[in-house]
Amino acid sequence: MSLPTLTRQESETSAWTADDEKGQVKHLDNVAVPDTIAEEDEGPNVGLAAYEQSKQMGEITPEQNKRIRRRIDAFLLPLFLITQTLQYLDKTALNYAKVFGMEKAMHMTGNQYSLGAAIFYIGYMVAQPGWSYLLGRWHAGKVLGGSAFIWGFMVLVMVWSKNFTHVMVTRFLLGVFEAAVTPGLSLMTGWWYRRDEVPLRQTIWYSAVGWGGMIGSLMAAGISTMSDHPTPRWKLIFYILGALTMVLGIVLYFFLADGPSTARWIKKDDRPMAVARVAQSGVGVKTTNFNWTHGFAALKDPKTWLLSLAMFGSSVPNGVLTNFSGTIIKGLGYSTFNAALLDCAGRSLQVISLLIAGVVATRWANTRLLMMTIGNLICVLGTALMSFLPFSHQYNWPRLIGFWLINTQSIGFTIGLVMVSSNIGAYSKRVVTSSCIFVAYCVGNIVGPLTAIAEEAPHYQTAAYCMMAGYILKTICHGLLWVYMWRDNKVRDKKYGPADPVQAADNGMKGMTENENIHFR
Repeated sequence: MSLPTLTRQESETSAWTADDEKGQVKHLDNVAVPDTIAEEDEGPNVGLAAYEQSKQMGEITPEQNKRIRRRIDAFLLPLFLITQTLQYLDKTALNYAKVFGMEKAMHMTGNQYSLGAAIFYIGYMVAQPGWSYLLGRWHAGKVLGGSAFIWGFMVLVMVWSKNFTHVMVTRFLLGVFEAAVTPGLSLMTGWWYRRDEVPLRQTIWYSAVGWGGMIGSLMAAGISTMSDHPTPRWKLIFYILGALTMVLGIVLYFFLADGPSTARWIKKDDRPMAVARVAQSGVGVKTTNFNWTHGFAALKDPKTWLLSLAMFGSSVPNGVLTNFSGTIIKGLGYSTFNAALLDCAGRSLQVISLLIAGVVATRWANTRLLMMTIGNLICVLGTALMSFLPFSHQYNWPRLIGFWLINTQSIGFTIGLVMVSSNIGAYSKRVVTSSCIFVAYCVGNIVGPLTAIAEEAPHYQTAAYCMMAGYILKTICHGLLWVYMWRDNKVRDKKYGPADPVQAADNGMKGMTENENIHFR
């Protein structure tokens, strides 16, 4: 029996998708499917046994494909969305706590608040490669659940902080344990979805940064209207978020599966087909043994460095946006309550732009980098308005609109991560590529808050200039990436001829990189 019928797409970012209209055959009823594939029997190439089993089961019909995808969507997407939302809220809680007097309560002066915001990313940078390794080596749900429970506890610890030193230590540890989330969810998305399905799903769960921003703004607005309370308002933020995150950690530990081949909430007959769907991308699922040759290959790949430089470019302004949004909007003359609501409006643009980009990149081939470029150019425009408009009352609204526009930065960030899960073969290479990208993310986010010089508050002119420079760098890198990938496909077509989608899937499941897999496009 053959694999699902496959068709070639033209895009450098789209490979092979199931042909739902042609040559379907009936599911074989006499094929014995075990109740589950034990994790210890998986071998180093996770899902390979289920993939081989799928070859005996006939081709996936459109109805089966839709049923499996709906099942994964219904269970996985809400879990990913909630996890990313709480991760974002916990990371940026300092932003809201500052509005309610935490800075004064901790006796923080000068740039100490900026240092407290920045040290989170030092912890993140140190720990992220290790978390990516552990997610591959051990059960991903248990690893992520454990990290969530501990980082939730770190959020609660902020309540008991007494001074700047306590804040620095706690924020560092918070960064260490939150480092498992965004890189981990990005890698895991590629374990569950076909390449053509990834952009929309990744933009859905990463829209959590917008939802988190709105929830945080509304929470801050609600707390600001409270009458006198024995507990300081800034502490209420940490109590609420810390408790919620610890509960989430328990849920993830017990309910997040390690992949489609071992997911008990997918019917046993559907598990091999769920793996076969993912195999069509040609990049495999994951391997539990780290391959150093593949890891070093990532360091020699131009895609790694272009994506990393682009990530640094976007992270400098992100470091400003996540830690100073409330202060910047208040600096335009708005009250704490109105500043929170206006920040919420900007976050809604973030959600809408992400979902539009995800739909377009999923519906039409050759549009992923186009969507990234459009988002980048909107950010350049927004930061230009912030940088060059006069600081006078009549320009408050145009400056606010410019601040709102930079929320479209998430398009390039999110679809840049899609490039890793969709265009980097072999899990070890994906781990190293992802680690390089997130090191750049951390460095940018460390630099970003430091450009917000305390003496320039609340306008932060230097920060506005640096934000614009970052977005220009990001745009250039994505343009070069576009050219590189287009040229690479042309060279492969000329050198190897038409690709064989079945062989591409086989090679990917066996752990080949995209360069080793001559049938990958």
